Amino acid sequence: MLDIIHLNENDNVIVALKDIEAGYKIVVQGKEIEVKESIKRGHKIAVEDIAINANIVKYGYPIGHAIKGVSVGEHVHTHNTKTNLEGIQEYQFNQKLTANPYKQQYLTFKGFRRKNGDVGIRNELWIVPTVGCVNGIAERMIKLFEKEVRDISPFENILVLKHNYGCSQLGDDHENTRKILMDAVLHPNAGGVLVLGLGCENNNLYEFKESLGEFDEGRVKFLNSQEVSDEIEAGVQILKEIYEKAKGDKREEVPLSELKIGLKCGGSDGLSGITANPLLGRFSDFLVAQGGTTVLTEVPEMFGAETILMERAQNSEVFEKTVGLINEFKEYFMENKQPVYENPSPGNKDGGITTLEDKSLGCTQKAGTSTIVDVLKYGERLEHKGLNLLSAPGNDLVASSALASAGCQMVLFTTGRGTPFGSFVPTMKISSNTAIYENKPHWIDYNAGVLLEEEPDVVLQDFTEYIIKVASGELVNNEKNDFREIAIFKTGVTL
Repeated sequence: MLDIIHLNENDNVIVALKDIEAGYKIVVQGKEIEVKESIKRGHKIAVEDIAINANIVKYGYPIGHAIKGVSVGEHVHTHNTKTNLEGIQEYQFNQKLTANPYKQQYLTFKGFRRKNGDVGIRNELWIVPTVGCVNGIAERMIKLFEKEVRDISPFENILVLKHNYGCSQLGDDHENTRKILMDAVLHPNAGGVLVLGLGCENNNLYEFKESLGEFDEGRVKFLNSQEVSDEIEAGVQILKEIYEKAKGDKREEVPLSELKIGLKCGGSDGLSGITANPLLGRFSDFLVAQGGTTVLTEVPEMFGAETILMERAQNSEVFEKTVGLINEFKEYFMENKQPVYENPSPGNKDGGITTLEDKSLGCTQKAGTSTIVDVLKYGERLEHKGLNLLSAPGNDLVASSALASAGCQMVLFTTGRGTPFGSFVPTMKISSNTAIYENKPHWIDYNAGVLLEEEPDVVLQDFTEYIIKVASGELVNNEKNDFREIAIFKTGVTL
């Protein structure tokens, strides 16, 4: 295994791939360097003298500037580096498109073809509350339904999409709640849905139904709890009706082009941009070559790398939408009197990520090199196959829920520190390093740390085969642990 990696010939830093002691000698571009202090895995070491205010360069791009002189062999991190980023910027469209390196292979997976043509990778029964007040009612319905029906197949799971909202909300918060919940009702991973209301909430059940558009009336049902004497009994009866409709559901072979995959990272470390995120980037390009769809989100973690994405816009319209995506999120921070670039997190820093540029340049590698075909606002659903961008914050649960709501059947989630959570669709955890994979096998589903020792194409093939298995029904850890949640973006006041 390598000790260090020099990511780009123009970089003035290298990254330690393991813990390195002071006095250790390494050779970079034919020059021997002595490490002057102990360096943790994922952290950076200067390979040349860096003057005060000079740029720190990693991935071939500046990730900040030195706030004091740095000597060869010294640790480069938050104590001597500061971001270059500030405020709202103006951008020019300078398109640079790259040919997809992968070819169509006509692969398939086994999914559930819905009445409207959409494909689910799970066949689950969901109760979607219009308001948090009925979360407990929904859980009691499920317990009684399971007791009476006993064999709940063909449903692979029954789930309440519990949340705290749906009432006492105004403006964007109210609309965000409605959009995300409507998206969930229409999600192809649900073989049946009961939309459960209380009766007095501002997320009114009947207005919700009217705004839903076309839906399968045999699979999507509604209940207003205040309008019946025994809401538990009424709800169980409706669940039984949906169950009868779903009895014949079976998986069938469908092309890989039907996959819609969300790309997300969290608890990143200094290896995330070297192993796990590039793996997702290669898979994204591969899936796009098959006619499939991937979605990159967490806008604040595009700051500092946004021009790389803008150059890949399909046309000027997509470019302008990408500019809006970036600047509108910056304005959101500024309107709330918060620093735009207050990132990365303490865990990121401990793992070797120094500035937001450092984090973003690693984060955006999840999107590979494909052309960006569309940019979605929060709560919007996918319309175009290929690589899409989606407006959502960096928060793991909120962003993953947004990806699922956009229509992604699965979220691929890279991590260097580890996390157990899951959204309401399968949320596959991919580790950037082998240590966390071995320490948390009940959290982590796939180890991208092997990329430090194995050929990228070999790992990509293995990873793709695993994704096909999951799309065909194999459970990931968040499902095995029954860690499933929905989180909705909140920006305003609560009444």
